[in-house]
Amino acid sequence: MFFQEWHAYKTSGQRSLSRAQALMDELELTPQRPPVLGVVGSKGKGTTATYASAHLAAAGLRVVTVTGPSFRSYRERIRLDGTAVDERELSGVAAELARAQQRLPESDGSYLAPNGLFLLGGLLHARNSGADVCVLEAGMGGHGDELRLIGPSLVAASAVFAEHVGKLGDTVAEIAAEKAAVAGPATRAVVRLPQTADAAESFDRTVDEVSGGRVRPEVVPGAEDADVPPRRFLPPGLSADSARLGWHGAGRMLELLDRPAVSPSRRDEVASTVRLPARLSRHRWQATEVMVDSAINRTGVRTALEHARALWPRIDRVVVCLPDHKDLDGAVRELGELPATAAVLPESHLRFERPLPQHWDRVPAEALTADALAAMGEYVLVLGTVYFTGRVLDAIGADTDRLFSA
Repeated sequence: MFFQEWHAYKTSGQRSLSRAQALMDELELTPQRPPVLGVVGSKGKGTTATYASAHLAAAGLRVVTVTGPSFRSYRERIRLDGTAVDERELSGVAAELARAQQRLPESDGSYLAPNGLFLLGGLLHARNSGADVCVLEAGMGGHGDELRLIGPSLVAASAVFAEHVGKLGDTVAEIAAEKAAVAGPATRAVVRLPQTADAAESFDRTVDEVSGGRVRPEVVPGAEDADVPPRRFLPPGLSADSARLGWHGAGRMLELLDRPAVSPSRRDEVASTVRLPARLSRHRWQATEVMVDSAINRTGVRTALEHARALWPRIDRVVVCLPDHKDLDGAVRELGELPATAAVLPESHLRFERPLPQHWDRVPAEALTADALAAMGEYVLVLGTVYFTGRVLDAIGADTDRLFSA
């Protein structure tokens, strides 16, 4: 159900926010019920959403979280208190959405976007399960995303950079403005990570405009000031900043909801259980240790290499999946002479036509079975878009159902 209209009209039409609004009305999904913490950004949204959800759950709230894309199953798109819904629950939500969709006028060629349908599905599951709060991750945008229609009470913005140039804007400043415009009349607070000067100025100005001057974005304080878990309970690498953002944003959400703060002992208890698949996560298959990270640019690749080298005596092979619109050049520079394999995804809208270094080989992503990875050596580093890293997690049977325990 979630992909039905997209498959039918993706080549000739465009996503329809008006159709999404009509579906919300048909489902009687009242904005702001339950309250929503919305997450936007170019990278780190999933980590932000996970740590925000863990903090809210630590405070005793029932939390529905919607993130995307999934790793191994569409069930992971919707979670309650950190655990993916089961097949029965997802089927029930899909059926409820489908019945309401059938009552809408026939599409004029525009479509209900899959990401937006999962957001609405999350709201349905929250209503059906009696959740107290939702944490919803936007797709690639902000103003053009269904999250804006839902009306987040609080917006948390992770790092914004030149991703989806030409779709969200032609400059980082334009992209930042588009993401900031997810805020609206229902928004009572906005928290963000430090940004480049042009992104920060554009983001903050846009929030001021769309909120009528009511809301001023708060920059998340540094590790030495923020009331966040100690560093040992935060993820390694670049994800630590997004984790701090999520935890801090949830703390502000608790204030908006007039809920007491979480004690340091409870904070650390729950934070210690957080697991982030494909964020420098480590998995074993036979005699091989596989480290999986959804790095998509040079900085991410460098960070992953540094982390792997700090833990391993060597790196036997790096498997990379970066479509042509990602920072393949940056990855090539960082990997240098390391043995590398480029994986090609089968999705028709992705291009893998750029030349590779001579010492790299190229394989279809579906050929990378668990045994194929094990044959590459004892220490294998897997990098790339989350659509690919999810495939690898599935191949090695990684546990992706539960992100935290509260």
